[in-house]
Amino acid sequence: MRYLTDRKRAVGMGAAKSGTAHHWSMQVSSIGLLILVPLFVFTFGSALGGSYEEITAYYARPFPALVALLTIWVGMMHFKSGAQIMIEDYVHGFAGRLTIILVTCLSYAVAVVSAYALIRLAL
Repeated sequence: MRYLTDRKRAVGMGAAKSGTAHHWSMQVSSIGLLILVPLFVFTFGSALGGSYEEITAYYARPFPALVALLTIWVGMMHFKSGAQIMIEDYVHGFAGRLTIILVTCLSYAVAVVSAYALIRLAL
């Protein structure tokens, strides 16, 4: 029978040393989205229902295109971080690691494809 102290039982079970940075990135992206989402709603709402030519002319202006791009990018990075936290809490082992990789790839893919689509639309 092994007699271990509380310290010996706790060694190797501690923090991963990235929780504070992860928390701060979630807080900063939340504040960014708090500002960007209403801006996006107002800029997108005024363009809603227009023809293709009107939409292309509208998003050729830098402000609406930049607001849309930043909202989608920050939103996807916030989604990636939040989904990673949920997956780490509820899915364990190899399935958890694989799911985190897939969610990360999905969020970057959506962000890059959206950026490409907005750039094509603006130019």
